[in-house]
Amino acid sequence: MTRVAGTDGVGVVPPRIPQQPAAESGSHRTELDARLGAELASVVSGARRRALRDGDRQIDTAHLLHSLLEADPQVRAVFDGAPQVARLLGYLVQRSIGYGLRWQSGVEDSGAVPVVAEAGWSRVVAEAGWSPVAAGAMESACERAERRGDERARCLDLLASIVTDPQSRAVEVLRRAGVDARTLLLRIENAFDVEDEFACEFRLDFETYVGGGDPGCESNR
Repeated sequence: MTRVAGTDGVGVVPPRIPQQPAAESGSHRTELDARLGAELASVVSGARRRALRDGDRQIDTAHLLHSLLEADPQVRAVFDGAPQVARLLGYLVQRSIGYGLRWQSGVEDSGAVPVVAEAGWSRVVAEAGWSPVAAGAMESACERAERRGDERARCLDLLASIVTDPQSRAVEVLRRAGVDARTLLLRIENAFDVEDEFACEFRLDFETYVGGGDPGCESNR
């Protein structure tokens, strides 16, 4: 690591987190936030602050998991009760003083997601200070939302995306806290199914009241 001599002759170690020009970083952040719902944008901001505070090189999936748990009640609801959530949060807060120290010298890149250095939105995310795995998860979350017909990704989209890579740091944390990632993914998908059913019933009731109906909803009943 290069040292720069200070005015008192003592070497000063430059910060480990790469610094970007303000305009460049701001443009990347704006492009990212445009594809996220309000709750998820808040989660991303929280993960970014946590990474900076802990002196980590990049925002990784464990940062995202921590921020998701703290910020969104729908995320907490898909876990197996409050004790499991509390145990997981208790493990996550130990990162900066325990198991997470070994992550500070490396990059979260399990090889299970596409390389994100190519042109496109994934490159924008990677250049904004994300690990390759976290960048891939963000892209996957947005794609999940688009397949569902939503313009913006939500917190459960991101949670589903970060638990699908068994080598991600988030899944390692889940495993250490006794949370089965496959079971969690099933609970997430079930939460979306229940929500879709509720929305369909609401549309049917509304269309019945005003006249007409939703053939798509009728076919699912």
